[in-house]
Amino acid sequence: MRLFYSPAYVLAGYAFDTTRKSGWIAESLAQEPIPGVRIEAPLPLTTAEVEAIHDPAYVAAVRTGRPRALAESQGFQWDAGLWPMVLASNGGAVAAARAALADGASLEATGSLSSGLHHGRRTHGAGYCTFNGLVLAARAAQAAGARRILILDLDAHCGGGTYSLIGSDPDVWHVDVAVHPFDAYDPGARATLDLVTTAADYLPTINARLDELAAHAPAFDLCLYNAGMDPYAGCLNGGLPGLDEGILAERERLVFAWCRAQRLPVAFVLAGGYIGGGLTAAGLVALHRLTLAAAAGS
Repeated sequence: MRLFYSPAYVLAGYAFDTTRKSGWIAESLAQEPIPGVRIEAPLPLTTAEVEAIHDPAYVAAVRTGRPRALAESQGFQWDAGLWPMVLASNGGAVAAARAALADGASLEATGSLSSGLHHGRRTHGAGYCTFNGLVLAARAAQAAGARRILILDLDAHCGGGTYSLIGSDPDVWHVDVAVHPFDAYDPGARATLDLVTTAADYLPTINARLDELAAHAPAFDLCLYNAGMDPYAGCLNGGLPGLDEGILAERERLVFAWCRAQRLPVAFVLAGGYIGGGLTAAGLVALHRLTLAAAAGS
């Protein structure tokens, strides 16, 4: 399984889970490899590639730090490392999508240790998300020949940024199962948003949405999977009581097994997950490794 990461993913000076955890996960893979996982460095995006999705004035603010309020609209203190960091991490999301399409016949999942994507809007950031790598990846996949794309968002929070950017595209389906109302939106055609409030309903809701897709949606060329671990009960930012590691491990097995059964190439990113309370950095890494293990078939 190809997994995209480079040290540029953690270049920002602002120390926060979203700007640091990819490095923690890469270190854990060096110390305790998952069989079949191969780390590759992606090419960073260019300014022009980002501006195809985001307003040039916003892109310039992230690059230069001026105006400061706009550059920090995602919630990070700006520094010169932010710009190369988001070009690299969003480049990883794009690289994963392209690789999944190119290797589609093998049905081998592809991923990136990117996070901080689905709240990003055209003109500003939000919710620790600077640029929207899911939409950047979807547009890159379309340019590479993908006709129909599924975005599956299982972060704790709703993906309103993604929907604002691509919800009107007739060739993109968006399935969003959240446990927290942040960034909620009114879905339209080809989109669903479920807000789950009890842990017992979480997996059945996801399974029902996937069954609906299999029965009623057209065949997809690519699934872009936003694999959040912030639904975990111990996560202070989004956690749902009773939603434990076992449920999340089963969720990951369900998602990747469904994609294989549909003969659907899948590219994943990591999405939310935050230390604090009873969740340590090591515990968060272990949760994100559930996605990597399921994707690699381990």
